Amino acid sequence: MAKVHIVNVVVLDNPSPFFNPFQFEITFECVEDLQEDLEWKIIYVGSAESENYDQTLDTVYVGPVPEGKHMFVFQADPPDEKKIPVGDAVGVTVVLLTCGYKGQEFVRVGYYVNNSYTDSELQENPPDTPQFDKLQRNILGTQPRVTKFKIDWDDAKDSENIPPAENATDGASMSQSSTDIREKS
Repeated sequence: MAKVHIVNVVVLDNPSPFFNPFQFEITFECVEDLQEDLEWKIIYVGSAESENYDQTLDTVYVGPVPEGKHMFVFQADPPDEKKIPVGDAVGVTVVLLTCGYKGQEFVRVGYYVNNSYTDSELQENPPDTPQFDKLQRNILGTQPRVTKFKIDWDDAKDSENIPPAENATDGASMSQSSTDIREKS
């Protein structure tokens, strides 16, 4: 049984200019005291074609975590635009919020992100080289994709990682599981 459950995630400052920081207000519940810190990450998917373009925007360690409900705001700088393929800069991509314990990821919350020009002239005639300073980022905050993985918590007799188990369903509730966010259309 998972010892940590995400109760809610609120996407702050959305929509926002491309170069603004990502901000998520995360509320989670811990069913018992944890021996080690939780590792939270924000990952920007630069291209659906290859993980080589993924950028970990920030990692924070939260702990020690006592039993109960907790909330914090996780803020990260925007991605390095020089690491995003030109053909993937404008349009739909993904941002992932992950959490792990003892080196094991146990939940991934994915959001579709639409990067678009706000200027109608640039929308109709997009430049060959993306103008990131004129792009707006819009995170579809009400439609997250949640994937949960079974892991060894503190009470496991051995330290082997239990293979991931996913329950595939769609839905915005943080307590549900859904398909892996990397399956973009």
